[in-house]
Amino acid sequence: MSLGEVFVSEVIGTGMLTLLGVGVVANVLLGKTKGRGVGGDWLLVNIGWGLAVMAGVFAAYKSGAHLNPAVTFGIMSSGADTYGGVADVDVDFGSTIVYLCGEMVGAFLGAVLAWAAYKQHYDDPDAEPAAKLGTFSTGPEIRNYAWNFVTEVIATFVLVYIIVSLGPGDSPAELGALYVALLVVGIGASLGGPTGYAINPARDLGPRIAHFLLPIKGKGGSDWSYAWVPIAGPIVGGVIAGLLSQVTF
Repeated sequence: MSLGEVFVSEVIGTGMLTLLGVGVVANVLLGKTKGRGVGGDWLLVNIGWGLAVMAGVFAAYKSGAHLNPAVTFGIMSSGADTYGGVADVDVDFGSTIVYLCGEMVGAFLGAVLAWAAYKQHYDDPDAEPAAKLGTFSTGPEIRNYAWNFVTEVIATFVLVYIIVSLGPGDSPAELGALYVALLVVGIGASLGGPTGYAINPARDLGPRIAHFLLPIKGKGGSDWSYAWVPIAGPIVGGVIAGLLSQVTF
C-alpha cells in the first residue's frame, strides 16, 4: 500500500467520522430537526460520535484507521516500527506527515458535507451562532484554558493508552471498530462534560476551519482564542500515552 493510498484511506475514514459526528451534533443543536428536543441529547451525541468513529475505522481499516493525530503521535511515541493496519507502513517523518494531512483534509471535508446536509437549518435565522459553531467544534462550559487543556490531555490519554495497550504498532483497526466506538462513548459520558471532549485535533480544527470558510448566515466567530486547546491537549495526551506504554506493556 503506497503512501498515496494511505492518504486517501485516512481522508475517507476521517471524513466519514466527521460527517457523522458533526451531523449528530447538528441534529441535536439546530432548530427544526427531527432530533431537536427528543431528550437524552448528551447521550445521543456520545453514541453518535462513537458510531461515527466505528464507521470511520471500517472505512479506513487498510491504513490502520488512525483518524486522529493524537493516535498517530501516540503510536509513534510508543516505539512502534510500523503504523499497523494492512498497509503496515514504517514509522518515519514522511509517513507521519501523510497520516496527519489525510486526517486534516478528511475532517474538513466531512464537516463541509455535514453542513450541506443541514444547510437549511444552518441558514435558519432563529438558530443561535453559538449552536452553529458548537456543531463544528468544541468549546468549554467553564472557560479556563489551563484546566480545559488538562481535561483534553486526560481524556485523550485514556483513548490512546487503550489503543496502544495491545502492543507497539496497534491501531484502532486492529483494536476493533466496536471496541473503539464504545471507548469513545465511555470517554464522552465520563470526561466530556467540561470541554465537549475533542480528543482529536483534526476533528476540532478541520471543522472549525470549515465553519470559518463556509457561507453560513449569522454564524458569528469561530472562537480561535480557544482553538489551541483541542489541538495541544490531545497531542500531549497521546504522546504521554505512547511513552507510558513503553514502560507498562
